[in-house]
Amino acid sequence: MDDQNKNLILATALSFLVILIWFVVFPPPEPTPQDVSATEATAESNDPAVATTPTAADGTTEATPAQTAEADAAPDAPRVAIDTPRLQGTISLQGGRIDELSLKNYRETLEPGSDIVTLLSPVGSETPYYALYGWAPGNGLTHEQVPGANTIWSVESGKSLSPETPVTLAWDNGAGLTFRREISVDDRYMFSVTQTVENTGGAPVSLAPYGILARHGVPQDMKNFFILHEGLIAMHDGELSEVDYDDVADYEFNPREGAQAQVVQVAENGWTGFTDHYWMTTLIPEPGSAFKAVKKFDPRRNIYQTETVLPTQTVAPGETISADTRLFAGAKEWEAIRHYQNEEGVERFLDSIDWGWFFFLTKPIFAVLHWLNALIGNMGWAIIGLTLLIKALLLPLAYKSYVSMAKMKELQPQMEAIKERVGDDRQKMQQEMMALYKKEKVNPASGCLPILLQIPIFFSLYKVIFVTLELRHAPWIGWIKDLSAPDPSSIFNFWGILPWAAPETGSILHLLFIGIMPLVLGISMWLQQKLNPAPTDPTQKMILAWMPWVFMFMLGSFASGLVLYWIANNTITFIQQYLIMRSQGYKPDVFGNIMSGFKRGAKPDKK
Repeated sequence: MDDQNKNLILATALSFLVILIWFVVFPPPEPTPQDVSATEATAESNDPAVATTPTAADGTTEATPAQTAEADAAPDAPRVAIDTPRLQGTISLQGGRIDELSLKNYRETLEPGSDIVTLLSPVGSETPYYALYGWAPGNGLTHEQVPGANTIWSVESGKSLSPETPVTLAWDNGAGLTFRREISVDDRYMFSVTQTVENTGGAPVSLAPYGILARHGVPQDMKNFFILHEGLIAMHDGELSEVDYDDVADYEFNPREGAQAQVVQVAENGWTGFTDHYWMTTLIPEPGSAFKAVKKFDPRRNIYQTETVLPTQTVAPGETISADTRLFAGAKEWEAIRHYQNEEGVERFLDSIDWGWFFFLTKPIFAVLHWLNALIGNMGWAIIGLTLLIKALLLPLAYKSYVSMAKMKELQPQMEAIKERVGDDRQKMQQEMMALYKKEKVNPASGCLPILLQIPIFFSLYKVIFVTLELRHAPWIGWIKDLSAPDPSSIFNFWGILPWAAPETGSILHLLFIGIMPLVLGISMWLQQKLNPAPTDPTQKMILAWMPWVFMFMLGSFASGLVLYWIANNTITFIQQYLIMRSQGYKPDVFGNIMSGFKRGAKPDKK
């Protein structure tokens, strides 16, 4: 067997091995089963849900032993509607909680009439998840003299919240303090919250503004997939923190916070919140503000909480103080998050998207993919365009590789002569082969490089397609309605021709009865092999013969966007290699190599 075929087998086997390891170690995520008994127990329980409320210290952000504020379910509490181009929901006047929020532009599934995605839910629902704001009492105040989770606010201005009409809530504590909370929202996903305290009493008081995100239990729709972070996320003075729910539950009990907690003092810039696969809520103090960032877990009530506590302020009689913060609650759209980072000063907000270890590849790959999608108007064609650009960038290396492969073909007679002359003396044969390569300026290993370079690109694109929202429910052509999901077609019903349903995506039957795109992938790999004659060694010939079909079944369960990239890559590689080898005087006999596979013995190489 010649060195060219050795290199081809080595590179293909290495690619196969890497993908096999990836497939075994990181299998496609399975939906987390819902604990029905736990859900029913939560729904039927009369115990109030409790969120830990921060308590201010004297002039610092460090809390004294925490108090609790019972966040009761109050379905009859007055509400203020939220209506924006992308959001709909309500604010409960009980606690002034932002606790009902849905995303207008996103649906749970592709089924007609599917519900829009629900992000925030009130206490008393199946999965409570909400935002709270308030003031932690310091010197001269008790918890009863500041608004809590169950305080009933009144609407001072604004009938509903929209980008054009902010809402102001007010509450008088009856002891000389009037609290106001102005809430505004933009046309994307950012809320702005301005809290003020007016002191009409006769003595100064101290208090600290805070924001809380509370989540009751772990999300039921978590992917639980190694490649994706879902849980608590924060940025503390330029350092990204990603903490799983299990890790928060393992925190030591913090008596100051009244729960298992971790406290970080942030000097000037940061944000903290919860991130899901495609959605996120984030508390964002004003840039340049110091604050205390807290992650905590109350095991008794199964509540996860993240909060920001700003420095304590003193308000003298006759004075008013205020604090400005923001809340991101919505979809992790790359364009929107980049806008908040670049235009509105939210430090490293793009890192809230889980770019992974290959961030130096995933970030630019997605930026180009997003640009192509905006240009073309279809994410599937954008993936093909991205493949063309990648192949164009790698063309100089590919050209050198294919030229070397063509020269190796020209050297076949001399290589065979060396083998006949030296016989079984392998050391002598290697020495003469290396001398021949040096004389003809041929690198036998260069054929591996283009394939090896595809491996990190493949993994990076896999990460991009799995993680980014823009691929979710993105159609391509015909039956491909979601490029982030496997090809739904199946040979089981002859790809839709026969009158019965295909196996459910992700099932064993779906893996066996592959769809159209995996089949095309296998054929494209098989044709690419036929640019060269099959090796004469029976074992290596068998490995190469099976390789395309093994890949076909392995990648059949991968996202169709990734399979589309692989098909496009194979097709472009075939064309490049054919044309470059022709330019070097070697004409690949594709048809002859195909026909030789159906005959006994190997067909002699032709020029």
